[in-house]
Amino acid sequence: MASLIKRPGSDQFYLQWLVGGKIRRKSLRTTSLQIAKEKQRQFESGRLQGIDNPLPTRTSIPDVMDAYIGHIRAQKASKNVQTLIYYLRTSFGVVGNELTNTSRRCLAPTQTKRRQPTSNRSSGVRPIEANCFEEITTKAIQDFIDQRVRVDGIAPKTANHYRSIIRRVFNWAMEINWVRMSGDRNPASSVKPYRVADGAIRFLTLAQIDEQLETLAGHEAIQRIVATAIYAGLRRSELLWLTVEDVHLPAGKTGYIQINPKEYRDENWHSKTGTKRVIPISTDLRAHLEGYLPPPSDGPCGGWFFPSPQGKLWDPDNFASDLRALNQGAKLRWTCLDYRHTFGSHLAMQGVSLYKISKMMGNSPEICRRHYAALLPESLEAEVEFRKNGRSMPVMERT
Repeated sequence: MASLIKRPGSDQFYLQWLVGGKIRRKSLRTTSLQIAKEKQRQFESGRLQGIDNPLPTRTSIPDVMDAYIGHIRAQKASKNVQTLIYYLRTSFGVVGNELTNTSRRCLAPTQTKRRQPTSNRSSGVRPIEANCFEEITTKAIQDFIDQRVRVDGIAPKTANHYRSIIRRVFNWAMEINWVRMSGDRNPASSVKPYRVADGAIRFLTLAQIDEQLETLAGHEAIQRIVATAIYAGLRRSELLWLTVEDVHLPAGKTGYIQINPKEYRDENWHSKTGTKRVIPISTDLRAHLEGYLPPPSDGPCGGWFFPSPQGKLWDPDNFASDLRALNQGAKLRWTCLDYRHTFGSHLAMQGVSLYKISKMMGNSPEICRRHYAALLPESLEAEVEFRKNGRSMPVMERT
């Protein structure tokens, strides 16, 4: 059992206990008896679980940030790491080596940027402040996110993303027993999430699909990528990371596209959900791909299926910039996300089940329900008829 004591000449409480017959003491850094008793309770509870010194630790925020980002670098693609660094730098400030270093060293050697990324824009909100990582409170996190919404005008979905990232940092640090929080509680878990309304999606009609592809008729490379996005529903990164071995177009048979993880130079790439999937090639898409011979490139597995004009991996931002320039001339505002929604929307309007759509698009059925369920009613009219062809449905006898 541990006891509370006060050392001569000090108003602060200390915790005293025995380990192997030797007395140990630790300052509780408080003059409040109530707080001291709560820390004593936490200590004794932790000791029952076999932890030698279960009192909260005091770890510097820069040390936690450096360690966490180092852990993430081994788990995620380089561009995802850069995005994470932006969120952590905005949340905790420019601290530690990882958040201080603003170079783009983690990009693949073939990726060059034509413009300064928007992630370097400064926020008008001060980052979360605390003397150590363990002193960060739920209120501090909630106030930071609320101010980002009010002052910087971030969307509710972005606000929830901040909450999710901060919560993951705490979970990781606590799970590896590097930091011990007061009461063993993650303060970010109690932050109130913002309500996100189901927003309307944009997708192209059949006439708009024809208009979009005709606009790109003089730019065959980009036209093929856009056609694949529309008729196969691939994400932008999935399109640009396709290799020759991923696309199968056998003569006289239905072809298909595979989405598989890949290793290229120092980067391990996988789809957003990390799952493999197969998408059948439709007649419309086959018309754009049949007879196409990918030019030589430096990609793996026989080369990139859609290489950049330089024969390299096409940087997603550079591709989007090229597409935007071509569309602006025709006063079109469509993006790769709109093309992807076009695939899901037209399948839904044809009565394809949301489960099948989710499998082909690499989403969860719940995400597909939010996006495409409103497009289903007409295709489901026949399913609610109890009498079909003028006859009642058979009645099952109760046993």
